[in-house]
Amino acid sequence: MGLKKPIAQFNVMCKITHNVELCDYPMSPPEERQLTLTVLKAALQALGSVAARNMEILLHDLDHPEHSVVAIVNGHLSGRVVGSPILAAPEQDQGFKALMQASADQQGAAPLVLPDYPTTLKGRTLRSATAIFRDSNGHPFASLCVNTDVTGLDAAMHFLQQLQPLGASPAEASEPADMAILMSEIIEDSLQRSGQGRMNKQAKVEAVRVMQERGLFMVKGGVEKAAAALGVTRYTIYNYLEQLRGANP
Repeated sequence: MGLKKPIAQFNVMCKITHNVELCDYPMSPPEERQLTLTVLKAALQALGSVAARNMEILLHDLDHPEHSVVAIVNGHLSGRVVGSPILAAPEQDQGFKALMQASADQQGAAPLVLPDYPTTLKGRTLRSATAIFRDSNGHPFASLCVNTDVTGLDAAMHFLQQLQPLGASPAEASEPADMAILMSEIIEDSLQRSGQGRMNKQAKVEAVRVMQERGLFMVKGGVEKAAAALGVTRYTIYNYLEQLRGANP
């Protein structure tokens, strides 16, 4: 009985590192997901103890998008805290594309890594990276994200502040962003990119593509809000999504 927990931990790490042949004690996918999240939280805590103040590191529980952030370091950069929704991400975040790719590829359980891509947040320039973790069934359940503020003059002005002792108190993070406001902002941005006024079908499909890339349809009510904004039914939104999936296998 005393060996049960170490064996379980060894087994899930075998799955994470894909040395499946070494794993003689199968675990259920929920057990894999829970233990992996525990391991990643510990890693985040260690990284956070030495991370510069211009680097945000956070862990998402993708099974709960409405309050996906389960651990975060330097949340003052984005204003996110534990319990913030997944929609409160930087603009042009490639993590949603990676998540769609991981969801479509149910054949493998290997983590999907997107290294060093540009994003923006509140007028600042960031360099970001994302890792999507999947269980043995191929289900993406966790996302580890890193965002580094590399804004030129801003970074130089804040350089001395970043040299303060690691134990110094960080700026207080704001409350979790309001989901309804985030959804409205994503929809409005999608409409602006696709053309306002009387939109034809092609423009509406493009708007849905942008909404999908921003993660709108991961959260409850996203399809209904998109349908109302475009003046179509929710079934039309599903048809547009099917069309997009067919265009991007």
